[in-house]
Amino acid sequence: MFVLFEETGKFLAGRILSEADTSLQVELDSGKRVKVKAANALLKFEKPAPAEFIAAGQRLVEEIDLDLAWEFASDEEFGFAELARDYFSADASKPASAEQQAAALFRLYDAPHYFRRAGKGRFKKAPPEILQQALAAIEKKKQITAQIASWAEELGQGQCPAPIREQLYKILFKPDKNSAEYKAVVDASRATHTAPLDLLQKAGAIASPYQFHWKRFLFENFPKGTRFAELQAPPVKDELPLADVRAFSIDDSSTTEIDDALSVQGMGSGTVTLGVHIAAPGLAVLPGSPIDAVGRARMSTVYMPGYKLTMLPDEIVQAYTLQEGRNCPALSLYITMDETTLDITSSVTRLEQVPIVSNLRHDALDNVFNEAFFEAAQLTSPVDVPWGVEMTFLHRLARHLKGQREIARGKPENFNRPDYNFKLDNPTGGEPQGDEAVSIGTRQRGAPLDLIVAEAMILANSTWGQWLAEHGVPGIYRSQASMAPGVKVRMGTKALPHAGLGVKSYAWSTSPLRRYTDLVNQWQIIAVTKHGRSAALVAPFKPKDADLFSVISCFDAAYSAYNGFQSGIERYWTLKYLQQNGITELTATSFKDNLVRADDLPLVLAALGAQGLPRGARVRIRLGAIDEITLDVAGTVIERLDTVAEASAEAQHSDAGEDAEDGEDEIAAGPISIAVDMDEAPADAEPAPAAAA
Repeated sequence: MFVLFEETGKFLAGRILSEADTSLQVELDSGKRVKVKAANALLKFEKPAPAEFIAAGQRLVEEIDLDLAWEFASDEEFGFAELARDYFSADASKPASAEQQAAALFRLYDAPHYFRRAGKGRFKKAPPEILQQALAAIEKKKQITAQIASWAEELGQGQCPAPIREQLYKILFKPDKNSAEYKAVVDASRATHTAPLDLLQKAGAIASPYQFHWKRFLFENFPKGTRFAELQAPPVKDELPLADVRAFSIDDSSTTEIDDALSVQGMGSGTVTLGVHIAAPGLAVLPGSPIDAVGRARMSTVYMPGYKLTMLPDEIVQAYTLQEGRNCPALSLYITMDETTLDITSSVTRLEQVPIVSNLRHDALDNVFNEAFFEAAQLTSPVDVPWGVEMTFLHRLARHLKGQREIARGKPENFNRPDYNFKLDNPTGGEPQGDEAVSIGTRQRGAPLDLIVAEAMILANSTWGQWLAEHGVPGIYRSQASMAPGVKVRMGTKALPHAGLGVKSYAWSTSPLRRYTDLVNQWQIIAVTKHGRSAALVAPFKPKDADLFSVISCFDAAYSAYNGFQSGIERYWTLKYLQQNGITELTATSFKDNLVRADDLPLVLAALGAQGLPRGARVRIRLGAIDEITLDVAGTVIERLDTVAEASAEAQHSDAGEDAEDGEDEIAAGPISIAVDMDEAPADAEPAPAAAA
């Protein structure tokens, strides 16, 4: 005698060796002996053999029409033998054969949408409305499966279906793994043994490498688009006194968010006052307002060659920017010092209207106010050049402030690599398309005008940071515990030292139109300016305010993403520059593992033959193929251009000034995104001119 039984959702059959009230000893065809609960024994039969019996039952399954079976099945609970009798037997008094009963069992078991299980071998048919819903779902699933197969086949043939093209960035970077589009790409990738990105590229889903990088960035960071809602700039309601100064700003020509300006008073009197004047949107834009919500959503302006996404709408920016010819609401820091020794004697912060006399531009004045100019100015008074007297004093002050910071930080700041300016041939000034002609120029880090602005802003940010701490008002600080390798700059609410800059504390406060942290700190500084020692009670953010920590977390994430995109898209334009100018070889310097840095371009790449070279070794590189999607280019060392001794000297010189600010975190050639450590250099107040373009 044989028995058909259920074991962990499977149907097995074997010979009965012994039988008790609650269990059976059964021998399977494999010879294995098992103990089967009596409740699991569903059907006993004498022939045929178990394997043949199950096969016969499976063959009969196909003869059972589920719709027909459901129609005449009892509305009450029933067993599989009853259904087999009603379905197969013409005589209701005669039972169905054992094979027919097994077939009915298998069919019922595999059709839960028609019949739900009510016990071992017992079933109950589904209500009509539930059945129709289930059948509709099954039909939909079949259609989706067929659609997936069709899309996968098209992809394999080098064609991209429109729905997949529309979901490109979601599929690649934030996939819904249950979506048909994603499954089609996966199936096609497996079938063709091709990586998904390569598959989609070959299928024409990526029409433009530039648009791929740009739209990916927008998808990840601006899923709702980049347009602003209609907003009106609220007026400054405070009655502000008019400052008795002649202020001027120093920016690149394309800069529209003019946050900061400078003034100098008292030259020739023995006591000079430096004025650092910061645009004051914080006087009108209040925490929790619609404009604040926009700034908090974006956290910072996004810079890239030829274009930018501002943190605030242009009409808001223009209401508070320090435009020449206007008296602008400003938060002013006045630093009084001895004209000869430059020792600071006092500082005061004021809210006032500041006359902006001029918006000076780097690209127009870099060749005027250069090192040669200031060397000559030490011998003769530069009265013939507008702003020459003020610039000469400010340059002397900047060098003095830099020297003091270098003493505090323990070693000098050496700017061995230039900043690079990217300029696109894009007369309309609109969003680049990626095929514009690009030129790359250089501007030496620490150039006189840069130095003047940078040192003034570092002085303001460190002074205001200490001032907030003295009044018990929290701010958003950037700190660095030491300049040891691997010690990064952190953001927090405590006034801690910034070893890399050589200051006791550092709170970004000088770019409130471009960085949300600066706007937050401006609100706090305004509170101290108005309320003094009681400011901690009325400032928008109180000590240990959870909302302040939330701002820091969100800003960190956004700022990192924006800087990463800027680095990646600058790399794109660098590769484009190589192609447009037919550059196949370049000189470079080894700096880590097999990585080299181009001497005259902002490009780091892996080079075959560079492994084992000393840091600072200068080599000639032959470039390989350029991949504009992965932003990858390989190189091969074809010539060594220096001696070992020269490379060693260069490495020591480089180590002295680069490690703390720049780190060694530049990734040479990675897939899609290129991560570059862009923490602040001493020119912390302004982005590089290329970024502002």
